[in-house]
Parts: sequence; C-alpha cells; structure tokens
Amino acid sequence: MVNITVNNDIILRSWQPEDAPALFDAINHSRVHLSPWLAWVNPTTKQDHSLQFIKYSMQAIENQESLALGIFFDGNVIGGIGMHQWNHIVKKAQVGYWIAKEYEGHGIVTQSLKQFLRFLFEKTSLNKIEIHFSPANKRSAKVAEKLGAQVEGVLRQSAIRNGITEDIVITGILKSEWLARG
Repeated sequence: MVNITVNNDIILRSWQPEDAPALFDAINHSRVHLSPWLAWVNPTTKQDHSLQFIKYSMQAIENQESLALGIFFDGNVIGGIGMHQWNHIVKKAQVGYWIAKEYEGHGIVTQSLKQFLRFLFEKTSLNKIEIHFSPANKRSAKVAEKLGAQVEGVLRQSAIRNGITEDIVITGILKSEWLARG
C-alpha cells in the first residue's frame, strides 16, 4: 500500500475495496463539476463501477502499469490522483487528478501533486512526467504551470470527451528540472 502525507489533514493512499462507497459518493456529488473534463465520470453510474476501478487499480499497481491513489481529507475521500501510461523503456508517465467541487480552489490539488511528483521521481525510475488537459480547462493549466511543467505542444483533435472531439495540451516535467526546483 502506498501512503503519501501531504500535510496534517491530507493523505494520498492506495484505494482499497472498502473505499468504493465513499469514492462513488464523491464522484456522484461532483458529477456536474467533473464531467466536462473527465470522460470516465458519466459512465460511473453505480457503486460497483467504483469497486471495479479499485480492483483494476490494485492489479495495475502490482503489474507496475499505473498507480491510482485517493486524496483523503481528514479520512474522507475528496478526490483522486494517479500515474498512468507508465512507459518503463522511455521512463515517462502521465499524471491525472480530480477534486470534489467543494474542495476546489484551496490548493489541495497543487499540494497533492507536489508530493506525488516527489514520490514518483524518488521511488520510480521515471525521468519525465506529463500532464495532459483540454485547452478549456484553465484550472489544470494553472496547476501544471505552478508545478513548473512546460507546454510541449497541442495534439489537435486527439481526444473525444462526452462525444466531442477536442485538442489536448501536453505539458512535461523532467526529473532534472524537478530536482533543480528544490
């Protein structure tokens, strides 16, 4: 199990099957807020979908394919953070994140990502971490900027979310850049 302390109130930890009800509730209560940005929100219509995600996540950690963690505030699920598209040859991966509506705008995602990136660069052989987002998602753009991620390009009409084809902004952080930031 992975546990990463962000501060006295926030911890990032591996999902466990018993988290499924709280995970589903967090998604369901922020559905309108999350669905414009995350394609998996609308198909997550019942608690069993959250349980299946957790089981898949546990196996993916074991297989070193990805790492999905919950963001817990005072023990309550308020979001998720993860590393996926883990390429062991090129030594790069993508990170993604979401936060419940009522916790947005408090710096929790940025604080959590700082600790998560530190963990990834220290505990894995990753040399590069990418953050991908829709150009319309100004909050994700700001988070990437705060972390020192550089815009590497825009993949035009490269994703479909909620039935709409959209561009994807690719940003990246190299391990050497991360270490130089201190």
